[in-house]
Amino acid sequence: MWWFQQGLSFLPSALVIWTAAAFIFSYITAITLHHVDPALPYISDTGTVAPEKCLFGAMLNIAAVLCIATIYVRYKQVHALNPEESRIIKLNKAGLVLGLLSCFGLSVVANFQKTAFFIVHVCGAVLTFGMGSLYMFIQTILSYQMQPKIHGKQVFWIRLLVVIWCGVSAFSMLTCSSLLYSGNFGTDIVQKLHWNPEDRGYVLHMITTAAEWSMSFSFFGFFLTYIRDFQKPKKNEELLSRKAWFS
Repeated sequence: MWWFQQGLSFLPSALVIWTAAAFIFSYITAITLHHVDPALPYISDTGTVAPEKCLFGAMLNIAAVLCIATIYVRYKQVHALNPEESRIIKLNKAGLVLGLLSCFGLSVVANFQKTAFFIVHVCGAVLTFGMGSLYMFIQTILSYQMQPKIHGKQVFWIRLLVVIWCGVSAFSMLTCSSLLYSGNFGTDIVQKLHWNPEDRGYVLHMITTAAEWSMSFSFFGFFLTYIRDFQKPKKNEELLSRKAWFS
């Protein structure tokens, strides 16, 4: 039996692989057609112009569905393993809500391009990254509270490091993007897809895009930590029953 055939581990695996493929295919298409610069464009910029925006939107919508499934399975797993722990149950429910909001934001980002619907796109990005970061933080707290009975200490420390990585990336992205879009560097930045080193705000732009890619990779890393949890058949036995899915 292959590792991805054990338990429900195919869910986080498929989520990460599919989302990464969406980014890569859109990036390659946008670069090939000279719609964006090769050096660290915004992720959204690689899905702004046709035909890559069609690919970007379709693949991220599927990624949002995979993310919903992964988050829900994780919610049911934590609930099944801690049926009488009120603090864990409350945190688990909060994590589910935050995770679903993040998935909704991902779908918004996929379907509303930055250059056409800037405000809507930014709201979607805030939901995706903001609620997603809080979701990761809550899951890290849950990992701490469930050790050593259910989780080993290494799982908690790995997730904590990923959350710190995500937090540093988020802070860098928020700070630099706020300065970049403050109006001091022109009013056409929203529509700008090509940057030169001589352009005003170029350094801030590069830091912002690098932080955005870094934050996305931290999300990938966090969901990959679910693979081992989802592989354990004893922990997934109740999840596979019809009663567990709808209780």
